[in-house]
Amino acid sequence: MSVMGSTSTYRQTLLDRLAGARRHTDDLFDIVRAEALYDRPIPERHRIVFYIGHLEAFDWNLVRSHFGLEPFADAHDRLFAFGIDPVDGGLPDDPPSAWPALAEVHAYCDRARAAVDLSITGLDRDPDRELADRFEVATEHRLMHAETLAYMLHQLPYDRKRATAEPDAPAGRATGARITIPAGNATLGRARGDGFGWDNEFERHTVGVPAFTIDMHAVTNREFLAFRDGGGYTRRELWDDTAWAWKEQHGVRHPAFWRDSGSAGWRHRGMFSECALPLDAPVYVSLAEATAFARARNASLPTEAEFHRAAYGTPGGIEREYPWGDEAPDATRGNFDFARFEPVDAGAYPAGDSAFGVADLVGNGWEWTSTPFAPFEGFMPFPFYPGYSANFFDGHHFVMKGGSARSAACMLRRSFRNWFQPHYPYVYAKFRCVTR
Repeated sequence: MSVMGSTSTYRQTLLDRLAGARRHTDDLFDIVRAEALYDRPIPERHRIVFYIGHLEAFDWNLVRSHFGLEPFADAHDRLFAFGIDPVDGGLPDDPPSAWPALAEVHAYCDRARAAVDLSITGLDRDPDRELADRFEVATEHRLMHAETLAYMLHQLPYDRKRATAEPDAPAGRATGARITIPAGNATLGRARGDGFGWDNEFERHTVGVPAFTIDMHAVTNREFLAFRDGGGYTRRELWDDTAWAWKEQHGVRHPAFWRDSGSAGWRHRGMFSECALPLDAPVYVSLAEATAFARARNASLPTEAEFHRAAYGTPGGIEREYPWGDEAPDATRGNFDFARFEPVDAGAYPAGDSAFGVADLVGNGWEWTSTPFAPFEGFMPFPFYPGYSANFFDGHHFVMKGGSARSAACMLRRSFRNWFQPHYPYVYAKFRCVTR
């Protein structure tokens, strides 16, 4: 294939991938009614309007800094550049009037999006490694926001958004079974030159993992309800000092996705409507709540290495790319790749089980680990985005693995690492227990 032919194919593939990612985020913003676009559904996050501008500003800032292009709206480039993740309890207090009018935001977005596309169509040769990484970062960053925006819109009142249809869910049932994983190696990270990865995914390395026993299924709403009804939120010995202080300060007495309706019992706060609590679906909770539950069972949460061993290891010692094997993700393997907004019953996708028989390790909710988010040996920040990971190597964020129903298929790769603060209750995050 000629260089020009190869470059033409690359350009079109990139434009198609970026267009697909844009459709996911555009569809989410279309859910929000116009009068709600300046709402702040999650206190720790910006108003929704920020994210409309942020996605285009992020892409445009990546492109213009590489090509040395002149800004056309420098103030907006800076205003929409970065989100927030407060760790000290401080919350944003800006009024809606602090943000530009919606027409102004859309005009900026249209121009930024067109400028990014023009930079791609203007490529006359295959990009070098750094430029290729910039384009990958732009695409995956947007896909990440297609998930984190869903968390945010989940908290928006129902009358502030437009409902879309949710596909039927397959049935399953958690068994309560536990599986012993024999001692062996877990390969974490990604080798440089082995395709795109975010900076925190490198370098590839092997960790020896002693034998442990892990829940076959993630903890369900049924199991967590028993913990709550048994006084789990009032047993001081189950919570460390900071978790207890957070729980008491915010009056946390149940998972954020639950609502106590009194005589009608517990309800699940779905994206577009409430329903009876799905007892066989995994419970979505913060790390603090998951840890308290595990302590009540005289257990703990898995480490990142233990998750890898249970998910990708095999009895024969060979490691797989995915729990089920090396085949690319498809709809038979789990609840992921924007399949739906809600979790399904545990064990609903047996074709996605790991070689050891552990279910739902990819999809249906990220999985908390007990591992603080930190660099692997050989870590090198992106030169064009040095703070992406490094700003969060602070001991206040913990690694999550797997993926949720709103996780793009490309981010189900073995080396991908997600992370959140332990007291953040809005993520589609489940957990399971281990004993050693």
